[in-house]
Formats: sequence, C-alpha cells, structure tokens
Amino acid sequence: MTVTAPVDNDNRTVRHARRRGPFGGYVAAKVAGLQEAYLKESSYAVATLARLRRAVGRAPAADFTILEQTRVADDHLEKDWLRDDEATHTEQAMHAALTLYAVHQQSIRDLPMHQDGVGLGAAVSRLARQSASAEAVRRRFAALGTANSYAAVTTHLRSLVRLLRDNRIPLDYGVLAEDLVALQKPWGPSQVRGRWGRDFYRQPEPTDLQETGVTDPTTDSTPDPTAPKE
Repeated sequence: MTVTAPVDNDNRTVRHARRRGPFGGYVAAKVAGLQEAYLKESSYAVATLARLRRAVGRAPAADFTILEQTRVADDHLEKDWLRDDEATHTEQAMHAALTLYAVHQQSIRDLPMHQDGVGLGAAVSRLARQSASAEAVRRRFAALGTANSYAAVTTHLRSLVRLLRDNRIPLDYGVLAEDLVALQKPWGPSQVRGRWGRDFYRQPEPTDLQETGVTDPTTDSTPDPTAPKE
C-alpha cells in the first residue's frame, strides 16, 4: 500500500513513503526532539549532537555521556535476549541511528535531515540523481548491498550519510533503525537489501525529476519530423 507523508515546509509529498513500526516510532520521536531543539540552536542539543558524532562507529554504551539519548526503553528490548553482557539488536540499532543522525545534521541549521517516510534506498536514489557522478553513488550503494556483516553495513552507511548531508538530502531515522534491527536477524539481510534495492531503482515521479533537474530518460525530446508545424 502506498502512503503519503509531508516533507520539508512546502506542498511536496514523499511517494511510496515507508511506514514505521513501534520501535521505529520510538527512535523517530527521540531524533525529532533533538532535531527540533538543534534547529532552534539550543546549546544542549548542539552539545548532545557533538557527543553523538564522536560515538559514531563505537560500541553502544561505550560512552556513558550519550546514554540518556541512546538507551532503549524496556518495552523495546528483546525479551528473549539471553546474554546480558551484549547489546541487544534494538540497542545496536538505536545507537547507530542516533549517531548517524548527528553526522547527517551537522552544521545544517535551516533544514531537518530527519524526515518522515524517506527510506534509505529512496534517499540514495535522489543522491544519485543530484550527484555529479551517479555511477560513484551506485558503486557505494552496491558496496552496502554486498557488506557481509553488521559492522561493515554501518561503516558503509557512515559514508553514504556524509554524502546525503553534503547534498542536504533527508532520511527517516526511525525507518533506518528498524532496518538495522532486521539486518541483525538470521533472515534479515536479504529482506532489507531487497527493500533498499526496490526503493533505489523505483522510477521517480516526473515532478521529482523536475525538482532535481534531471530529464526522464524514457522521454524522447527529439521533435517529430512528421508533426504539423504551428
């Protein structure tokens, strides 16, 4: 089912928007609160995002100063997790989502980089259309798709998030967090990669192409010599 969610501050919409489950909503609410405060130039939010950026790529709970933001409520902890000394799947995903968001929003004070409904594949597809080298973006996306461990996935995500930041392209961090949880399940990688791939290669709407200044390759702009002259 296709749903529509608002974007930015104008009348455009996100087509084929991704739905979030309970955990994704929990993460999105945490990110949205930080985002609202950061865009209002709250000194607390600025300092918090700086601490989160320093923790990107580190293990969850390695830095006690960010636990207020990255801790997961009991309702979202896996009840069957047996090894208390290891981070749960949701704790891993929460930490990655919050720290990646902090990288994404860095130095951008006029535009939210967390946006409801924008899945990773759709965001990177837009990046490819806007980039000076679409092929380079596709190579990075392909490397993400062939990463054979959760650690490798998050490493490739950091690279892509920095490119999204440089091009001011937003992402739904609640949706990303749910994808990261699924990736850690035995059945998850193929499902998540398939979802990202479908979102990336879905043909954009004509209005999306106009917004990014890209010509629809399926449209022939050559005049028809048999057409009557006006």
